[in-house]
Amino acid sequence: MTSSFSNLSLAEPLARAVAEMGYETMTPIQEQAIPVVLSGQDVMGAAQTGTGKTAAFSLPLLQRMLKHE
Repeated sequence: MTSSFSNLSLAEPLARAVAEMGYETMTPIQEQAIPVVLSGQDVMGAAQTGTGKTAAFSLPLLQRMLKHE
């Protein structure tokens, strides 16, 4: 099952940026890691090049920065 980025409840600027870049569905690494990181837990993940690992850690990081956590 592949989840949509719109299901993440990202801050509006992040959600808009993701949508404007044309991203709709998460890759498996993103689907597994982003919700965990958003909940404040640590994650160690491995996936092939080009699977979205950078977004998997940077979107939650930016979300937390926007919310000043």
